[in-house]
Amino acid sequence: MRLLNESVNEIVLATRNPDKGRELGVLLGGIGIRIRTLADFPTAPEVEEDGTTCEANAIKKAREIARATGVPAIADDTGLEVDALDGRPGVYAARYAGEHATYEDNCRKLLIDLTGVPPVNRKARFLTVAAIAFPSGDVHVTQGSLEGLITEQPIGDRGFGYDPVFFVPEFNKTLAQLTIEEKNRMSHRAKAFAQMRDWLEQHREG
Repeated sequence: MRLLNESVNEIVLATRNPDKGRELGVLLGGIGIRIRTLADFPTAPEVEEDGTTCEANAIKKAREIARATGVPAIADDTGLEVDALDGRPGVYAARYAGEHATYEDNCRKLLIDLTGVPPVNRKARFLTVAAIAFPSGDVHVTQGSLEGLITEQPIGDRGFGYDPVFFVPEFNKTLAQLTIEEKNRMSHRAKAFAQMRDWLEQHREG
């Protein structure tokens, strides 16, 4: 549903992941809207991401946090689609190696699952869906994608998640080798949140 009448003077980022919180703060900052995090709302619920799509997860998380905090909430979910694995891990990217998997666990499982697959067949893409939900239940959604290849071993020490194994031909580097400025110009999350930032600027109070 597209919002027409809601206005915004503050938001809460629906994440407890400090890496993601910092990245989103940079992507959405500087437009005159107060950005809060779940650190300001310690009693906010843990939202089970049980949807079968990134959009379903993002909307559910944003709506539940907006309802619990009384503040417009922004949530996102990212999937990683690998062609050689028939689109896996997809929406389950964050828990590919299990419910409590670390970034390293997920990357390791992905590389093992792609053992013997030649570079030309390691095409993959990230898809990020971002949603802002209001306590009223209204929602606005944006999305962004990024095409690339899965490497045969981790490269780089920046970023998080699958960044060390996701190679971006445009830069001839993995996401984990890019500076934050480079990443914020072209990543899947940057594209989704650039659209969200534009929407927020149009709907901010004052």
